[in-house]
Amino acid sequence: MKYNAKIGAFLMAALTLIYTVLLANTGIMLLLLDEPVAKIMGFFILVFPILAIWLIIREFSFGIKVERYATKVETEGKWPHFAFELRPSGRPTRESADRVFESYAKAVQANPESALAWFSLGLAYDAAGDRARARKAMRKALALDAKAHLNSN
Repeated sequence: MKYNAKIGAFLMAALTLIYTVLLANTGIMLLLLDEPVAKIMGFFILVFPILAIWLIIREFSFGIKVERYATKVETEGKWPHFAFELRPSGRPTRESADRVFESYAKAVQANPESALAWFSLGLAYDAAGDRARARKAMRKALALDAKAHLNSN
């Protein structure tokens, strides 16, 4: 499953890059025209490919950092254990995910400077279906881990 997600992400990134190149080509062609409106359109069309490339790099970087931290947590034997009731699909039920989420939210409140607590909360958010908050919690965990790593050196 993990590799399918990576293949899908790389495939979507490749398709986005192809689209970006085609869009950039259109923007450049419009910039070469003598019409002021075409030049303005060409300029703004070029902004989108630059933004797309930046977002792709940012998302892949985030994914790699989360994967490294997850490996570190697992290697140290600190992987959180969730007591989920599972659906036949293997996904947790909403009710059990909400219960588990509550306990990890309390752990973050008790220790807001713990990267592991934020990482675990991010996993709980993800299980509860709240991807936006899961990503925010993961970003906080990565920032705290980087801070702790800097302080230890």
